[in-house]
Amino acid sequence: MQSRENRTLEYKERFTSTFLKTVSAFANYGGGTVIFGVADDGRPVGLDDPEQTCLDIENSVNDNLSPVPPCSFELDSSRKLVTLKVDEGPDKPYLYKGKAWRRIDTATVEVSSLELNRLILEGSNRNYEDLPALSADLTFRVLEDKLRQALGISALSRDVMKTLGLYTDAGGSNRAAELLADSNEFPGVDLVRFGASIDELRDREVHEHESVLLQYDHALALFRKYYQYEKIEGSERTLAELIPEKAFREALANALVHRAWDVPAAVRVAMYDDRVEITSPGGLPPGLSEDEYLHSQISVLRNPRLANVLFRLGLVEKFGTGIRRIQSAYVGLLVSPVFSAYAESVAVSLPVVNALPELDGDERHVYGALFRGRIFTRGEIERASGFGKAKLLRVLTRLEEKKVVERLGRGRGTRYRLR
Repeated sequence: MQSRENRTLEYKERFTSTFLKTVSAFANYGGGTVIFGVADDGRPVGLDDPEQTCLDIENSVNDNLSPVPPCSFELDSSRKLVTLKVDEGPDKPYLYKGKAWRRIDTATVEVSSLELNRLILEGSNRNYEDLPALSADLTFRVLEDKLRQALGISALSRDVMKTLGLYTDAGGSNRAAELLADSNEFPGVDLVRFGASIDELRDREVHEHESVLLQYDHALALFRKYYQYEKIEGSERTLAELIPEKAFREALANALVHRAWDVPAAVRVAMYDDRVEITSPGGLPPGLSEDEYLHSQISVLRNPRLANVLFRLGLVEKFGTGIRRIQSAYVGLLVSPVFSAYAESVAVSLPVVNALPELDGDERHVYGALFRGRIFTRGEIERASGFGKAKLLRVLTRLEEKKVVERLGRGRGTRYRLR
């Protein structure tokens, strides 16, 4: 075997009941494969009786998983291996011993009560947004005004609410509607403008229990206060941006649309002299890998009804191009945004475009060969830049002096990264 164990692949040297937790995890989240007769290090060792083991595995799955997940078996008689392929199932949650499981890297762990509730909703083809609103007394003055400006709608009628997916005759207003209501019980956005250090707070605004649309407007207003200014050139007055507003708008809208609203935490917008960091609670949606997220290969909408409304208002791109749109705002600039995905949050860092000192042509060329979040050897930078060793070292020294590049280690262990 060449591949190592990962989120969707597990090896079992022999048949034991421990694999059933992994079957539950694969059926609940994205599918995966369990290969029997292979050691943990990927070395095939074979099974004593692969035919009987295949029957034992099938019977064990049928007897212990509820409901029985969609899976298939492959018998490799020559190498004495059995492969169990598990598909993500539609009838979630898939339980083993009354518990649902999920994969975190190569480990299989029990899901939290919050995740279990999400699986139950998903198994009934519903999202958190589809649940009935917590309050029956909702008003929508802000939403109505926004729709009037964007779409020319004269009034927010019951029929318009139905069209937007915010109301049904059977269930009334749903949680998506409540997120857009003038007043609600949901967390909002926590905005902080830091000074020279995180101990120095120049400004602080917390906007919660109000329409998501107002949260968006308040965050945009504070952003403009600190990262835009008027510049007078001759007789003309122009608007200068320290951070592209297009990038901030997209990152903020995506944080609101893709966040997990069942997590009682605010979207955090931290503003610094050299960057803005937007952190959205909830981590990546199930079934979306970090690589797929970072490269915009696939879009998994956690809140499709909210996304639909913001799309109609022109605040968000519906088809999953958010990262590309943020990146496009920095095309031709020396700095670029940084995206990070963690177990319980997703973050975007938008650097100030004029935070770098003036660079000459060679310095710009070497800078362009690097990107944030990675440490480079000198040889890697040589190959990327095309510069010889002596010239490259001179340029790197200048970039160090300008505090653009940081040197790590000495001698053969020397590495470089962007500050």
